[in-house]
Amino acid sequence: MLQKIQQTADFIKNKIAGEIPQIAIILGTGLGELVHSIAIEKEISYSDIPNFPVSTVEGHSGKLIFGKLGGKDIIAMQGRFHFYEGYDMKEVTFPIRIFQALGIKYLFVSNAAGGMNSSFEVGDIMLIEDHINMFPEHPLRGKNHKELGVRFPDMSKAYDKDLRVLATGIAKENNIKLQYGVYVGTQGPTFETPAEYNYFKIIGGDAVGMSTVPEVIVANHAGMKVLAFSIITDLGVIGKIVEVTHEDVQIAANEAQPKMAFIMQEVIKKL
Repeated sequence: MLQKIQQTADFIKNKIAGEIPQIAIILGTGLGELVHSIAIEKEISYSDIPNFPVSTVEGHSGKLIFGKLGGKDIIAMQGRFHFYEGYDMKEVTFPIRIFQALGIKYLFVSNAAGGMNSSFEVGDIMLIEDHINMFPEHPLRGKNHKELGVRFPDMSKAYDKDLRVLATGIAKENNIKLQYGVYVGTQGPTFETPAEYNYFKIIGGDAVGMSTVPEVIVANHAGMKVLAFSIITDLGVIGKIVEVTHEDVQIAANEAQPKMAFIMQEVIKKL
């Protein structure tokens, strides 16, 4: 594993000129359009990167993008990998290990999620304060390489408080409504049943989706500071549950993403 990480990191270093960014962004379902806010300097297709998986989901373009956002150098993943695609957790989180090898300090994550909180509406942006891991496989299962992190990493501050305070202040200053809550990560690919939505609410969840948690776990293991947002693209609230498709999720995400992009950009400016 360590050899693969180093091989891929070396490939990327050789492909980009200049200083390696300290900020990485993962653009999730329907959020790939955020790339238009980035002053792009270079793009690398996932299929051209040694050892990299290839995204198979509509709305995930499959490119590693280098450029500037908020005046800072950044790396952006336009499309992520999911457990439900058939990848194991080491493959799902492999890009985070590459970011670690490149020296990334900050990880910004976005996703589309179903909301269980009765105060949520479709199109809301939720700042993730914590998560509940419901995946059947853990990304740190197996041999621990001390070069990558400790055997038993603390998760009490998985989502960096200072970054959340910064994002909250920017949203208030610009009259952008933010919701706050706990994200539940599940394996998918089915959307939730009404009973499952209710269960996730009972155990403390505010939104549920099929990503993010594995990447955040590995980012914490790697010592990165994480800021994450969910765009609420459908509702699992009793009385508000309707049939949902992947196309519906993409549409709702696209409509909300400019506000989320603005917050991210302003946070990056202040780092």
